[in-house]
Amino acid sequence: MIKLIKAYFFLIGCLLWLSFTQAQDLSTALPEEVGMSSERLERLSETLEQYVKDGEMSGNVALIARKGKIVYQHAFGASDMESGKKMTNDAIFRIASQSKAIVSVAALILQEEGKLLIADPIGKYLPEWKETTVAKIRDDGGYDVVKANRSITIRDLLTHTAGIGYGHGHAKKEWEAAGIQNWYFADRDEPIAETVARMAKLPMDAQPGERFVYGYNTDILGVIVEKASGKTLDAFIKEKILDPIGMVDTYFYLPKNKTERLATSYMAYEGKPLERSPDPGLGIGQGHYVKGPRKSFSGGAGLLSTAMDYAKFLQMMLNGGEFNGHRIISPKTVELMIADHVDARGIPYGSRNGSGFGLGFSITKNVGERGEPGSVGTFEWGGAYGTTYWADPVEDLVVVYFKQLIPTNGIDDHAKLRSLVYQAILE
Repeated sequence: MIKLIKAYFFLIGCLLWLSFTQAQDLSTALPEEVGMSSERLERLSETLEQYVKDGEMSGNVALIARKGKIVYQHAFGASDMESGKKMTNDAIFRIASQSKAIVSVAALILQEEGKLLIADPIGKYLPEWKETTVAKIRDDGGYDVVKANRSITIRDLLTHTAGIGYGHGHAKKEWEAAGIQNWYFADRDEPIAETVARMAKLPMDAQPGERFVYGYNTDILGVIVEKASGKTLDAFIKEKILDPIGMVDTYFYLPKNKTERLATSYMAYEGKPLERSPDPGLGIGQGHYVKGPRKSFSGGAGLLSTAMDYAKFLQMMLNGGEFNGHRIISPKTVELMIADHVDARGIPYGSRNGSGFGLGFSITKNVGERGEPGSVGTFEWGGAYGTTYWADPVEDLVVVYFKQLIPTNGIDDHAKLRSLVYQAILE
């Protein structure tokens, strides 16, 4: 049995290597040219359109690429229901936590340039983080503030094992008093570095390395990227990732000539029609991404993008770090990022048993345990507004699905998307 398992993972490694050596740049093709079925993909179209007809969402955009070829790219419903504006393939979406993967790649670029090591303590770059504290729970339900057992490392940030949440842990009152809770930063009239510096003084949710805690890790990572590179986060990722890949519609804050393409966000509640999200509210109307201070570059949840742009980023990863003739990171760095670094069972936001976590991505470890179609080694994540993506190295598959819905009222579109994509693969 052990020999069979070793042989299986050797095969997965060979498939990864093969995909790395055959870089693809996302031209269009018929599904049948890459082993998929046009007829079966119609089932996906019918389902995505039905969600709109049933009033469960305003609209959505889905993109599928296989073997480096785009075989499916469709928009359904409305970008803005009140004005009747149709959803289009080039609509711009708030991708929230899908920002994390891009900023994680930025950190690995700096490691390749010799400007940091992911094993480094973060205090090396952010002095206020040299010593941190943790809220330790007492038997009576209260907590004591104790010193962290060790320094937080950059790798802890990448794997969400630094013990840092979103300000709702045991010491949530202290985080609330500091004005640091939740993932939204676009309204802040200060650089992200200033917010992160204040964060260092607050008690964390767990000891470094103790367990997976989803939170501000990638926001802190973004500040380290700024310190190590000597550039603002937006400037660094533009120079090193966005421009070389050709991600022409990915921003922290939209330029004026693109604001009309920003899809409106809606809220879904049981027994009620969709409601337009408050503006600016939590940034889920047009919000601060258009009219805000434009000072806080949130590496954890601040980016806006299109389905095509994000597909280019994922294809770069499947290509082993190269896209459009530009090398972003090396194949070995890609292997490191999509390896399983931590058992992520029980992590929030839809992850399931059978998953682990790499450097910026959730990783499928066991398809049977997960209970959904897919492949070992698939890397993925999503965002608070209902966006999601995955890249499957075995099937050489990229899937991007964007909508703007928060809360979602328990809609089952992600699970159906996964099933309907894989049932269309015939070869």
